Amino acid sequence: MLFNSLSFAVFLPVVFLLYWAVPHRFRVPILLAASYWFYMSWNVKYVVLILFTTAVSYGTALALERTERKRTRKWLLTGALAACLGLLFVFKYLDFFFASVNAVLGALSLPLHPVTLRLMLPVGISFYTFQTLSYVIDVYRGKFPAERNFFVYATFVSFFPQLVAGPIERTENLLPQIRAEHVFDYDQATYGLKLMAWGFFKKLVIADNLCVFVDKVYHNVWDFEGLPLIVASLFFLAQIYCDFSGYSDIARGTSMLLGIRLMENFKSAYLSASIREFWSRNHISLSTWFRDYVYIPLGGSRCGKLRHNFNLLATFTLSGLWHGASWTFVLWGALHGLGQIVENALHVSKSVTVGTWRWLGRVLVTFTFCAFGLVFFRAQTLPEALYVITHSFRLAGLASPVRYVADTLHALGMVRYDLIVAAVSLPVLIAYDYASLRGDVIVWLSRRRAAVRWAVYLAFLALILCFRASGETAFVYFQF
Repeated sequence: MLFNSLSFAVFLPVVFLLYWAVPHRFRVPILLAASYWFYMSWNVKYVVLILFTTAVSYGTALALERTERKRTRKWLLTGALAACLGLLFVFKYLDFFFASVNAVLGALSLPLHPVTLRLMLPVGISFYTFQTLSYVIDVYRGKFPAERNFFVYATFVSFFPQLVAGPIERTENLLPQIRAEHVFDYDQATYGLKLMAWGFFKKLVIADNLCVFVDKVYHNVWDFEGLPLIVASLFFLAQIYCDFSGYSDIARGTSMLLGIRLMENFKSAYLSASIREFWSRNHISLSTWFRDYVYIPLGGSRCGKLRHNFNLLATFTLSGLWHGASWTFVLWGALHGLGQIVENALHVSKSVTVGTWRWLGRVLVTFTFCAFGLVFFRAQTLPEALYVITHSFRLAGLASPVRYVADTLHALGMVRYDLIVAAVSLPVLIAYDYASLRGDVIVWLSRRRAAVRWAVYLAFLALILCFRASGETAFVYFQF
């Protein structure tokens, strides 16, 4: 069930009305039933996987509390990690593992009969696996007591707004809110609706319109060179940012309608003045997860320079692998790790206050680096990524720039309507993100006079209705 589907437009109001109509003791069962219905709408059979992960992590946490023997506790934790990560490995990485082994053996003239399972990736498995692992690790560390109510815990794991693409919630934030008794808050609910509208704008107007041109180029990069490759790569940056941050905004807004606040997952990410700052603003729930459960346990920055660099590189390489079973994702993650190592060597810090022009220059450098890295993220294979990089600056038509730009637009299939959509929507995105650096735009707008507010709301609604892409396009991060 997609957020941008008619079925969700029916599902959400029904859940909302039922949730607030019943006494508190019935709300967890309603949320749990709604969450499992939402998940089973993708594939009924794969509900077994989320039940298995939930049961293993729930039982392990209870067992950890019942013993103080360090050896037993370590075995319990290891068993839970092996079971949950093993399930993720089989469905997401097993074919990649076999293909890599075959490639190595083939290079050594030791061919092996290829083995592929071609299992369909269960939607959301990377997200709910990491959420359950953080819970078990936190209980193991003694940060939180184990949740005794299985239905409360199962709702924490499967909470439908953030189930299939995050944010990856933490125990301390979401679990107490699942248990708590909520009173309907009109201001919070209306804020949630406005946040959802902004998310739908990013998804329907920007991401879904741009994906047509990105797909045209990246489905057959060998047919293009020069400016079309550059434009398609820049469009992909805008597409994936609006697609994923749009999903997060809709998820957060939906949960606010139910009295629950999810963590903020994006904060004007592409206005970052360093790669380090970028990862404090982009996919925050994942970057903080890797910080707390990989980077810091490896030693973080509390070690020698060489080890610190290794910790950064290892953490971001694993982060790349989390995104997909392909060497393109591994290289993308490693590239961001190397970028931070270089920044540290150059003493680039996100906390340094600089002048406007210097800040803008650093933003452009960071933006360019991220756009370059996303070539590996979008390309299907390493040869395709290398082709895009090596052929992007073959700008043979620059002698006639106007004609060259016109030919580029023709090659992409862009018509006047597409140019109008881009010319209107992208400046709105940039203005919103820039204003968000100084404060909450929705709160600011909500404090304006009624005439001003409603003029903006209606104009914004008209933009969505006029420029939305047709059809129900899945969110990019569903594949991860």
